[in-house]
Amino acid sequence: MAVELKVPTVGESITEVQIGDWLVAEGQSANKEDALVVIETDKVTVELPAPIAGTVTRVLKRKGETANVGEVIGYIDEAVHGAAPAKSSDAKAGAGAKSSDSKPSAQTATATAKPATGAKPATETRVMPAAARALHEAGLSEKDVIPSGPGGRMLKEDVQRAAAAPRTATTTASPTSTGGSRDEEIVPMTPMRKRIAERLVESKNTAALLTTFNEVDMTNVMALRNEHKDAFQKKHGVKLGFMSFFVKATVDALKLVPQMNAEIRKDQIVYHNYCDIGVAVGGGKGLVVPVLRNAERLSFAEVELKIGELATRAQANKLTLDELTGGTFTISNGGIYGSLLSTPIVNPPQSGILGLHAIQERPVAMNGQVVIRSMMYVAVTYDHRLVDGREAVTFLKRIKECVENPSRMLLEI
Repeated sequence: MAVELKVPTVGESITEVQIGDWLVAEGQSANKEDALVVIETDKVTVELPAPIAGTVTRVLKRKGETANVGEVIGYIDEAVHGAAPAKSSDAKAGAGAKSSDSKPSAQTATATAKPATGAKPATETRVMPAAARALHEAGLSEKDVIPSGPGGRMLKEDVQRAAAAPRTATTTASPTSTGGSRDEEIVPMTPMRKRIAERLVESKNTAALLTTFNEVDMTNVMALRNEHKDAFQKKHGVKLGFMSFFVKATVDALKLVPQMNAEIRKDQIVYHNYCDIGVAVGGGKGLVVPVLRNAERLSFAEVELKIGELATRAQANKLTLDELTGGTFTISNGGIYGSLLSTPIVNPPQSGILGLHAIQERPVAMNGQVVIRSMMYVAVTYDHRLVDGREAVTFLKRIKECVENPSRMLLEI
């Protein structure tokens, strides 16, 4: 009996999804709980498990198509689970004919050479479920891989071998090309990219955004980090980075300027007495902002451990919806990509975002002398409807003071 494959509920606010790769293709078998298809939303990517052991008999929604939550996108039937491929049956029939007669008749030979009606051609590749998952993870298609398994089956090892080999892109020149490459590639916008676009436009259209800048002398915090990084890693099992200093400094500054940790709801101002700080990281599907819940309660080690865990899971598209929603303030570090200066955009309904940038050695004036120091430009974009310029400057100045003199965060002064 065929069982419907329906789009599961992936979040209260999500009603539409995009179909990703089918990890088990039409006609292939799967065990119960095996991942069948990748489902992409504007926030997370999930896999739909097989409700029963059986064979996917029909695919209604292909990769790139959209579907509503609860919509049927395919069928799986347990009645045909484990059925041997038609070519295997043909091979057995041929072997039986040879055992009964050493010289098969022309009629028998013809029947053996011609597959039965509905059977797959002998040259068709059958992708094993593990290989299908590996194809999805490596971003490869079936034509990129040479199968080596029995009967032309594609194995996980075949995909891994193809992923490790150099790949050559094949393109077709535009008919209007008069010389040089004028190729174009058209791909559907992912739900996550659509949502990012909507949120950024919403921020620009609804908030009164303004950015103020400052620069931070990173020399002292770099020296402190170099002095204690080995002992820190030995004790906590994680490297001591700069992000933990900025997270702790941000918590300190948010306590000093609570407007930066507030939001506007209709005609009311909501002040958050906790710090749920979103940290922008590059994920497998694009930029995502997982949230450090109650960052005011976390130690330096806990901040580093949590950021490392979230970044790893973001790369694997394993973040949950709860981990990507509900932040009260955001930190974006464009410096890891080499950005020297930028104006970050507030993530609504938040009222502020801190932008970090690359550290550079620059000549600065200190005590009447020109010295070389490790400097970083920082920027804070804020919603001017709620935060005045004085508060924004005070907030950024407090972050500068905390990072330039880290002991102030420990002493809470």
